[in-house]
Amino acid sequence: MYPKHIGIILDGNRRYGKKHLSDQLKGHNKGAEVVEQLFEWIQEFNIPQITLYVFSIENFQRSKLEVNTLMNILKNYFQKLISHKKLYQYKIKILGKKELFPKEIQEIMNKLEKKTINNKPYIVNFCMGYSGRLEIIDAVKKIIKNKHKEEDITENLLTKNMYFQGEPDLIIRPSEQRLSGFLTWHSVYSEILFLQDIFWPEFTKETFKSCLEEYSNRQRRFGK
Repeated sequence: MYPKHIGIILDGNRRYGKKHLSDQLKGHNKGAEVVEQLFEWIQEFNIPQITLYVFSIENFQRSKLEVNTLMNILKNYFQKLISHKKLYQYKIKILGKKELFPKEIQEIMNKLEKKTINNKPYIVNFCMGYSGRLEIIDAVKKIIKNKHKEEDITENLLTKNMYFQGEPDLIIRPSEQRLSGFLTWHSVYSEILFLQDIFWPEFTKETFKSCLEEYSNRQRRFGK
């Protein structure tokens, strides 16, 4: 059985660019092209939900040149996504601190969410300005703001106050072997698949399929 929800950390763009394109920043463009293809793959393999770690809080600390390059890529990508011929099949959600991005990008992200709010059957979550720890902190702040009593504090209450309530069955990370703050609360029972020998721009449909097959061969016991 294939997973119903997959999380992917889009890692290795810069190293791919440096190795294959003689410019590490060009790797981000190639990585964006693979994200475009993902929309077709989740439809082909009938994966109802996918969550992509696109831009972390820490990514804002990169050089001004790289951050500006990424902002342009993100703006162009999301603008193009609005015109996707099959967008009516995808509900787009942005998870994280949208307010940290340039106003123009915020407006595009808000437009995507509003335009697709009732779309089915696929959900695509973009983690933007995201930190797993910060998500937990924000959830606690919401609980305090709503004046919950100590006896009200449960896992279920915390979950309800997260950016979203999904729990990925499978998390995939190319090029590294750590989660780097991705879905810290949500991933406690996720299967993890590290692909340290490839960079994200090298990720293909065949790679995706092999990950699905690897997942289907695992036994999930959830501590039982």
